[in-house]
Amino acid sequence: MTISIANRARLAFAITLLLVLVAVSIWYYQTSGRFTTYQILTEDAVSGLIVGAPVEFHGVDVGKVTQVELTGPRSIRILLDVEKDAPVNMATVATITSRGLATRGFTGYVYILLDNTGTDQGALTAAPGARYPQIPSTPSRSVNLDTAISQVNQNVQLLTELLRTMLDEKTIASFRNAVNNLQQVSRMLVENQEELSSIIANTEHASGRLGPLLDSSSDTIDALQRVSHMLASNQQKLSAIIANTERASGRFVPLLDSSSDTVNALQLQVLPEAYRTMATLNKLTNSMNRLTDKITRDPSILLRGSAPPPLGPGETQ
Repeated sequence: MTISIANRARLAFAITLLLVLVAVSIWYYQTSGRFTTYQILTEDAVSGLIVGAPVEFHGVDVGKVTQVELTGPRSIRILLDVEKDAPVNMATVATITSRGLATRGFTGYVYILLDNTGTDQGALTAAPGARYPQIPSTPSRSVNLDTAISQVNQNVQLLTELLRTMLDEKTIASFRNAVNNLQQVSRMLVENQEELSSIIANTEHASGRLGPLLDSSSDTIDALQRVSHMLASNQQKLSAIIANTERASGRFVPLLDSSSDTVNALQLQVLPEAYRTMATLNKLTNSMNRLTDKITRDPSILLRGSAPPPLGPGETQ
């Protein structure tokens, strides 16, 4: 029994399909053994992030995005396959980043950037009840041309509104008055340029004398500081001197009273007697002087005594 051509075609197609399935299975198992699936949960907008977007670790391609799905009004789950030899651990964080001019099209694309920011080198494992290990995410850095232009437009609008509120008629009038005042001041300075020059010269001349004055002031301050340090170090002695002086001042009044009585006694009793004694001594001294003169003229007086003076006319013995 021979096989017809149609049966041969069906058999060839089945064999080809089987070979394709085997090849796909082999490729799947090989590729699945090279990659590890991780998940990212974020609440940031992921505009431009699509399936197949690259995953980079410190700028090097290590995988791709396999799924992007909305799990809630503000929550998104992202699945990504990363090569097993990539250094993903407990310190790894993920950042959704845009590169290029726009988030879609040929001029730019959005990718996921992985990087290690901590020191924990432990292996990243799935949490209990979770299917895939979760990589923490940081705020996205989707800064591109369209978002930058939008931000610039918003800033320009805010600046324009601020200028409108500030530059009203009153403010403009105030600015004009300020400009006029500045012009008047500048004219005054120009007209009094010589006086200003002399003032500056005198100030410069006077400033040259500040150095010696400051030096002398610093010397005086140093001396005062030394005196204050000396007083502070001898505070106990000064306190004792003040206390002794206070006690001694309490004794001045009796001493002054006794001194006053002594002076009165000297004036009333001692001095008059002293004056009389001095007068008597003066008389005695005069007598001694006269006797000395007589002995000098006539030493025989010491032997025969003093002769009576001769009788005068009409005198008798």
